[in-house]
Amino acid sequence: MINEEIKDKEVRLISEDGTQLGIVSNSEAQSRAEAANLDLVKIAPQAKPPVCKIMDYGKHKFELAKKEKDQRKNQKTVSIKEVRLTPNIGDHDFNTKMGGAIKFLKAGDKVKVSVKFRGREITHSSLGKELLDKVAETVAEYGTVEKGAKMEGRNMAMFITPKNNA
Repeated sequence: MINEEIKDKEVRLISEDGTQLGIVSNSEAQSRAEAANLDLVKIAPQAKPPVCKIMDYGKHKFELAKKEKDQRKNQKTVSIKEVRLTPNIGDHDFNTKMGGAIKFLKAGDKVKVSVKFRGREITHSSLGKELLDKVAETVAEYGTVEKGAKMEGRNMAMFITPKNNA
């Protein structure tokens, strides 16, 4: 609430430089704000009496919007990258896939490692479990297992989150 929208009888007033002016009537607070050519802004409506501050409301709104924009700019969105394997993957192929997974973890992304079972491979799901355990050992330096190996239809999946290098 600003200026005439404030209907309280008395308010605790804070000047534009931040000093407490005490409890004053609403009309006196309005006149002091007008004399300073600024706005009277209610900053703590739940207090008894409510706290109002004399400030340039347009400048205040602009600074809040600027601060919010900076926070959004510095925000990191974590995406999930997927690495797909098969139960009978060769050593070199496995190492190549793990290189990709480690690259994703270093970049700060979560990694979903899935083992796809084709045909009758589904009967040997223990091979998939062993493969995912091997993956967890390989990337242990860069990430930790968030969700262990779990069957999802014909796939067995595991999620790995990056370790914080702070």
